[in-house]
Amino acid sequence: MKKTDLRTLDLNLLKALAALLDERNVTRAAARLGVTQPAMSGILTRLRENFDDPLFSRTQRGIVPTPRALELQQPLQRILGEIDGLLHPAVFDPATATLDYTVAATDYALRAIAVPFLTALKQHAPQVRVALASVEDGPLQERLERGEIDLALSTPEATPPGLHARKLFEEHYVCALRAGHPAARGRRLSLRQFCALEHALVSYAGDPFHGVTDEALARLGLQRRVSLSVKRFLVLPDILRATDMVAVVPQRLVAGVEGLKLLAPPLPIPGFTKIAAWHERSHRDPAQRWLRQLLFASCGRPALDA
Repeated sequence: MKKTDLRTLDLNLLKALAALLDERNVTRAAARLGVTQPAMSGILTRLRENFDDPLFSRTQRGIVPTPRALELQQPLQRILGEIDGLLHPAVFDPATATLDYTVAATDYALRAIAVPFLTALKQHAPQVRVALASVEDGPLQERLERGEIDLALSTPEATPPGLHARKLFEEHYVCALRAGHPAARGRRLSLRQFCALEHALVSYAGDPFHGVTDEALARLGLQRRVSLSVKRFLVLPDILRATDMVAVVPQRLVAGVEGLKLLAPPLPIPGFTKIAAWHERSHRDPAQRWLRQLLFASCGRPALDA
């Protein structure tokens, strides 16, 4: 028996064989493929040579497949379907999707971005699983390249060059204090009140008792009293509710938190930009694109308390 070499097999011949098996008629198979009947007869000759079998016998009503041709029909349909899937990815259906999605974030981004994203995700894609990882667990570039994470919530300064990125929002700072605090009666603290209060500060690195607020005060020749420093945002609301401390915090961290009053700071304090970053490897993937768009849409701007 002649052995067919896959390197010389024209995949178009397989499409022609599938058409012949479906139509059982050379003329109709030729019309389906958009070729002439003589060209189709030539293709059938090449098929017979490749498979070392007549494949079809002529009858008054058309052609009938040989046992070898019938043997090829099912695997042929599967192979052509798989090739078509390679060339034309399946349309992503969020309602039935079951994939896993990994997002790297700081604890601030978990509260400000991941929570509203997960709420929206459960409504539209209930079977998609999300793993929330820390941005501090290793270099973002390498983790995105290896597929360990799919998306990173970061800042422009902390994001490696060469990644795809989209700005999510500009974050602003507010003064947060417990709702029954004596200084929470108005809409704004005076600079004198602000400096006289005890302050809590979130500090990731450097001087634990000095931050952007202290730099802004120093430019005015003023200083505040920072009596507590923490390294995580998420513990701060509980501390503020239990004490008379005030904290200057990103607005999205405390927006809607029960028991807290949010006031505009008494001086300009520079905010920061939050972005989403991802790798080229997942840039065109339909599922990843849909998930990114959902995350972008869930980043609405919260309002200050009245």
